[in-house]
Amino acid sequence: MQERVTLTSTQINTDLLRNVLKAPLWYWLLMGFLASITLAGSIAVGFMVNKGLGITGLNRPVMWGFLITDFVFWIGISHAGVMLSAILRLSKAEWRRPATRASEVLTVFSLMIAALHPVIHSGRPWRTLYWAFPYDFSRGIFPDIRSPLIWDPAAIFTYLTGSTLFVIVALVPDLGVIRDRTTGIRHHIYSLMAMGWRGTPRQWKLQTIAGFLLSALLLPVFVSVHSIVSWDFAVQIGVEGWHATIFAPYFVIGAVFSGVSAVVTMVILMRWMFKWEAYIRAEHVDALGRLLIAIGTAWLFFFFLEFSMALYSLEDQEIALREMQVFTWPYNMLFLVFVVTGYLFPVTMWLFRGVRRNLVLMLITSLSVNVGMWLERFLIIIPSLARKSPLSFDWRSYHPSIVEITIVLSAFATVFLLLLVFAKVFPLIPLFDVKEGQTLADNVQIGRKSVPALRVEE
Repeated sequence: MQERVTLTSTQINTDLLRNVLKAPLWYWLLMGFLASITLAGSIAVGFMVNKGLGITGLNRPVMWGFLITDFVFWIGISHAGVMLSAILRLSKAEWRRPATRASEVLTVFSLMIAALHPVIHSGRPWRTLYWAFPYDFSRGIFPDIRSPLIWDPAAIFTYLTGSTLFVIVALVPDLGVIRDRTTGIRHHIYSLMAMGWRGTPRQWKLQTIAGFLLSALLLPVFVSVHSIVSWDFAVQIGVEGWHATIFAPYFVIGAVFSGVSAVVTMVILMRWMFKWEAYIRAEHVDALGRLLIAIGTAWLFFFFLEFSMALYSLEDQEIALREMQVFTWPYNMLFLVFVVTGYLFPVTMWLFRGVRRNLVLMLITSLSVNVGMWLERFLIIIPSLARKSPLSFDWRSYHPSIVEITIVLSAFATVFLLLLVFAKVFPLIPLFDVKEGQTLADNVQIGRKSVPALRVEE
């Protein structure tokens, strides 16, 4: 049951639009710091394009490294939006309200950054056009359209388009509020973006219908995106440990786990930065923690299946790969850190209600999950490729260069920079959603009893 806090419409507008109308000094300093890291990453990308992939740690047979690991990681983070906005909206979970827009926006920016990684990884970004177009028009030679490398861009950009529309539809009522509270050029810009919103019953009806339709339409895309990413690996039958049919659901549940954990991190930081204690409360973080226990345990089940099936096959190559992951330096250390940070530490902590309601501990555990999930992607990709060649003298270890590390760090900085830019232009907590929650908190008469309208909705 929700621990309701009574808030007036004026108070909601004032609190949630404070940063949009007048940002504090620390906000601009933080944006400048993140922008400097993003600039460093851009310089690293330009340097790599100029000098070639030889300046990275990639080598034969390890041709995928930090950049592809980061690509899979950010695709996973993007699954937070559909999980919290679409699924919980359709299930009418009341506690979703403060986190919906943050998760939707995180989805959009994560997808944008993820889509850049394969382009950068190619070393010659302009040649990525050959993925989708004939590379020899005179002979009409096309890429293999059965390859998941062709379907990856289609799935990612379909998901990106749908998620962007989802954000826009939910933003329209709030844009009307900002329009009425601004003057000058900003007023005209917000008036244009509000598209004539006046809050009439017909407009509210259409906005609600559009939100539910997009929620339902995004669900199959949500499943397909990371499934197709997993097939980038599963169809490579020459790579030990990748040709597994379980990869699709394994990747999807891992994506949801890391995505929801990222949302927990984000809402806690939002609460601290913008003083939103009345909107992001311990009950909301508690509910997200309970959701993460279920998702994390489902992920552990698929991880166990993936690992045990490889051993059950009794294939020498599979057993050798697992020995390499678990017992060979430095992968054994990374494997131990991955298991502890990805599941054992956070989920054990979340079993206690006191931890789920402690924002500092929830921030630490949610960050721990994504450290573990990033390492999981690394351990799937690198050890398998290191043993790809049947000739043992061709086996190579992978050591990322400073260029790759800079690009990966700048990806994280860019996502948070984009989120801060969004928070300056639009509210990160939906005004209309919070106001709707306040309305549902009113008491209604049912027979002889007066109960909160929220209980009627549930």
